[in-house]
Amino acid sequence: MGDDSISVVRATGDDVGVAAPLFDAYRQFYGQAPDLAAAAEFLAARMSRAESALFLAVRNGAAIGFTQLYPSFSSVSMRSVWVLNDLFVAAEARQAGAAQCLLQAAAEFARQQGAIRLALATAADNTPAQSLYEKLGWRRDDAFWHYEFQLE
Repeated sequence: MGDDSISVVRATGDDVGVAAPLFDAYRQFYGQAPDLAAAAEFLAARMSRAESALFLAVRNGAAIGFTQLYPSFSSVSMRSVWVLNDLFVAAEARQAGAAQCLLQAAAEFARQQGAIRLALATAADNTPAQSLYEKLGWRRDDAFWHYEFQLE
């Protein structure tokens, strides 16, 4: 019987093969067609260019979830901000605390980087995630409207 505790590790380029299936499943969750090769290529590019910080939740030696953060900045505070762009836990591993572990690791990483805050967006109907975020102290922004301009 294995140890069911969850640990979180920062991924390196060597972990792309482990992270890519989770990343591909995440994209499928959001309606994208499966493409494991493109998922691996995308993650490898982010890692090789140091364009993101990727963390893996590991249980019993297997990766069960991930979060990916992208750097940004606040001109007003003149400090860094990390955008928690992706958070995913494999369906069979949900409700075991992996998402909470990943969120806590992301917050600790951002603190260590001297960031003023973490930011994320989630679907309005994603109430399970919203409940977790609020339980951990995240606050919904009601002061600003966020817009997108589609380029393609």
